Amino acid sequence: MVNLSRYLFLIFIFFVLHSFSFAQQETSQRATSQKELFQKESSRIQKLSKGADVIVTGKVTQKKSDWNENKTRIFTRTTVQVDEYLKGQSNGDYVEITSPGGEVGDVGELYTHMPRFEDNEEVLVFLQRDKKNNGYKVFNGEEGKITVMSDAQTKEKVTRSNMRVNALKSQIKSFLKEE
Repeated sequence: MVNLSRYLFLIFIFFVLHSFSFAQQETSQRATSQKELFQKESSRIQKLSKGADVIVTGKVTQKKSDWNENKTRIFTRTTVQVDEYLKGQSNGDYVEITSPGGEVGDVGELYTHMPRFEDNEEVLVFLQRDKKNNGYKVFNGEEGKITVMSDAQTKEKVTRSNMRVNALKSQIKSFLKEE
């Protein structure tokens, strides 16, 4: 009976130590993957920052979709009231962004990997001059538009991936200083 108790005790200890080791390994892997995600995101933001002509934060105030001249494609013009220019000259309190797709009457066009804006949406956008429409288009498709929201607990502005917007803006500014 004593040998059986020792045997069971040793098995118990083995499982406890094994579980502890597994938990440590999982925590280490999670930390590594979070670090890799941060590095990937940082690299993406750096490319967007350097490639964009203008970077702004602001709020969507208007969207209007229309046909092109030949009535073969629909484009949406989105007006953003600018809170802050992070890159580029201040061209006023508003920027107009043209994107392919939208709805006119009963007809809608949807393009994959293109940003869609919502009324009153707060955004941080990386823009490229659109020579055809004398305005802007989002640089690098949907990657160039970041939705901004308030954290429910802290009320701080964050992105959908829960990155603090102030930290993101600081990161963008530091990338721009390197240019």
